[in-house]
Amino acid sequence: MDADINFYFDPVCPFAWMTSKWVRQVQAQRDYTVDWRFISLRLINSNVDYDAHFPPEYEAGHTAGLRLLRVAARARAEHGRESIARLYQAFGSHIFDTAPDPAEQRTEGEIRERRGTREFVEPILAQADLPLALADALDDDSWDSEIRQETDEALELTGKDVGTPIIHFEPPAGVAFFGPVISRQPDDESAAELWDHVVGLARFPGFAELKRSLREQPQLAAFGVDAGTVGQQEDWHGGSRRQKK
Repeated sequence: MDADINFYFDPVCPFAWMTSKWVRQVQAQRDYTVDWRFISLRLINSNVDYDAHFPPEYEAGHTAGLRLLRVAARARAEHGRESIARLYQAFGSHIFDTAPDPAEQRTEGEIRERRGTREFVEPILAQADLPLALADALDDDSWDSEIRQETDEALELTGKDVGTPIIHFEPPAGVAFFGPVISRQPDDESAAELWDHVVGLARFPGFAELKRSLREQPQLAAFGVDAGTVGQQEDWHGGSRRQKK
């Protein structure tokens, strides 16, 4: 597919979701085409000791993300690349744009693990107007080679010390970068202005990085941070939630 933007996402990454909402704002204004592609945090961290490097709920969350990507890979194979835009939209609205249930008795790890189950996925498939049978792919690791290939493709564009999302501007000749990582949803005017600044940097020959590790929790209902609130600031040293040792 020839697109103006290739957007590599893991469905369980809140910052990828936040950035994708911004990209959709710009897409609507500029009439861009976007190819929504896969990158798996679980595969990126396949050689990492989760117990030593991440908070306890992260392995369950990243594994659920891989399971969701299997469903997406089957959807793409059977229903076309255009199906991924609405499937990712449904994933994100359920995972991040839905406030936590105050009566929820599950731990954070159990909540994240549930995202990789049929119980969780079938209503999402229905929302995306896709067959519920696609949920069979949750346990089908034959899709992992395709997801790994696309993950490797993304990392070849940026280098390996990155997370999600990765955006490839004006492919195939254009440059790709991790991010931008944003925590606040811009209005439409600011969204277009931010896009022009980011693309301006991306087009400059030799530009590699503009970064800080301090991040606000994103303005997403799942975090209890609404559009009028500034999320608590955290230090994402190394670009992730890996714990210093």
